[in-house]
Amino acid sequence: MFAIKQPSKIIYGKNSSSEYNFPEKSLLITSSGAKKRNWIENLNSSSTLVFDDVEPNPSMETVTKIIKKYESYEFSTIIGLGGGSVLDVAKFVAFKLNKFKILIPTNFGSGSEVTRISVLKVNGEKKSFHDDKLFADISIIDSNFIKNTPKKIINYSAIDACAQCTEAFDSKISNNYTKFLGKKAFEYLEDGILNDNQEKIVFGSLLSGLSFGNASTTLGHALSYVFSNEGISHGHALGFTTTIAHEFNKSVFFERFKKIIQKMDIPKIRLNQDLTEASKLIMTDSKHIDNNPIPITQENIFNLLKRINDEQVF
Repeated sequence: MFAIKQPSKIIYGKNSSSEYNFPEKSLLITSSGAKKRNWIENLNSSSTLVFDDVEPNPSMETVTKIIKKYESYEFSTIIGLGGGSVLDVAKFVAFKLNKFKILIPTNFGSGSEVTRISVLKVNGEKKSFHDDKLFADISIIDSNFIKNTPKKIINYSAIDACAQCTEAFDSKISNNYTKFLGKKAFEYLEDGILNDNQEKIVFGSLLSGLSFGNASTTLGHALSYVFSNEGISHGHALGFTTTIAHEFNKSVFFERFKKIIQKMDIPKIRLNQDLTEASKLIMTDSKHIDNNPIPITQENIFNLLKRINDEQVF
């Protein structure tokens, strides 16, 4: 027996964000980058409440800051417009204020617009929150936002999506539904990345979010957070941590995933903190470690981190 959970309404297609009629009384949460790219103008929204200062790898302090600033204002809806960081903040703020949630991704990889997960830094370390009340009420996926996006951002977002759907496929709590979506997601993403087809990347990202949102990511994600805590972007870290995790787990996706990362030729990563302490921290990440298809020890994690630092992934 298994249960499938996802937003009650998903709107997909070019121009969908400009054609949707947003509620008048809304708080728009976004980033300075989205504002600079004039993405706010793409929305058919007259909202005058705008918070545009969500940072990469956002903290719980940002959530608290927004709540304190806007909790006395009258509005019915929170609109999240941006990458995974923005969406994670928007859905958590809406959850705390009990507001209607509309989430619109501008980067395609995190899947946050269709999951019950919000990842925020608490005391300087990434923590993932899981709750059905974090689901968007409406998710709007408009591929127009991928236009003119820097190649580096497209690559790192696509790596995230590839890691999510393949780790979810291998997860101990996967099922026929999530495996089907995960496999299809990877096929779309692989084709899109290797053949520079952005529409396939956008659709693959959506399927990836629906897949891992119901099956969980595993070892690759657990390994990645200590690198992100040192300022390495999530997708960049996953290029190495998921590759080495797939090798450890004997994943059917290992060789194909590795080929994608090699094509992107992304810079090597290195963990500066003590590897023993990092390994201990990773072992506390039960949400990912417990769902890994192969049991893993602290010694295994130490050795994997050392291989990454020694540039022995590829």
